Amino acid sequence: MKLTKKVLGLGAVALLAVGLAACGSDKNEADGDSTKTVGESVDYKITGIDPGAGIMEATEKVLTEYDLTDWDLTTGSSAAMTASLKKAYDKEQPIVVTGWTPHWKFAKYDLKYLEDPKGVYGGEEQIRTIGRIGLAEDLPEAHQILSKFNWTEEDMGEIMVAIQEGEKEDAAAQKWVEANEEKVAVWTEGVEKVDGDKIKLAYVAWDSEIASHNVMKIVLEDMGYKVTLTQVEAGPLWTAVADGSADASLAAWMPLTHKTYADKFEGKFEELGINMEGVKVGLVVPQYMDIDSIEDLKK
Repeated sequence: MKLTKKVLGLGAVALLAVGLAACGSDKNEADGDSTKTVGESVDYKITGIDPGAGIMEATEKVLTEYDLTDWDLTTGSSAAMTASLKKAYDKEQPIVVTGWTPHWKFAKYDLKYLEDPKGVYGGEEQIRTIGRIGLAEDLPEAHQILSKFNWTEEDMGEIMVAIQEGEKEDAAAQKWVEANEEKVAVWTEGVEKVDGDKIKLAYVAWDSEIASHNVMKIVLEDMGYKVTLTQVEAGPLWTAVADGSADASLAAWMPLTHKTYADKFEGKFEELGINMEGVKVGLVVPQYMDIDSIEDLKK
């Protein structure tokens, strides 16, 4: 599978010819060598995130299931992945990254998921709220609020974009809460306020989970709680909820992305409810790349 160049109108072609004569090989450096395969053009590298993330485990399975023996999955962070994506996108260079929605990058860049005909990543998923065993007895008001928490990708997107554009996480969340009092009221309906009870929420450093946990922190604080947010990787998150060192998390991606952890800690946590439907994970590339399926990575 070869990378395509943009189709230009006749006028643009004429201008391009002039530009190439003046600029030499700059355009070729930006677009990449069109004679290369996709693998060659990205050095057979998939840009990933932190090694404990469920999407990374799923992507390792993708490499095996699709026999992508020449490919490597690099680890890093969500921020490092999006920085690499931006750098490549600005120059219209090829790149393959691990991706998920909701995420602000789909609003900022023209991206697409690669088709997964073998279904390794699964279909649409849910983000679920999980709590430690005994939460309902120890913090019943928080248990009620966390169980009712549910919102949309559009809700979350408002906060993610604001943060990405430079607003502080807590400030972006506060603005959303103030602008969506009716939605918040549904989560807290019939719940009595408390007086300084402590609660600890654990979350992973995904933009989506940063948004949801900052919102919930504000909601619980308005109800009288003293809230501690702890950012960890996926494995330690599930461990913390299972052993009770964290009270709850809004960041359980199910049924596939965090299946390993859910199976490992079965019976040691409580599912409180689904807080978002229709989420997705997979391999993502810019729309300008002439590739549509994971199977095309072998060509």
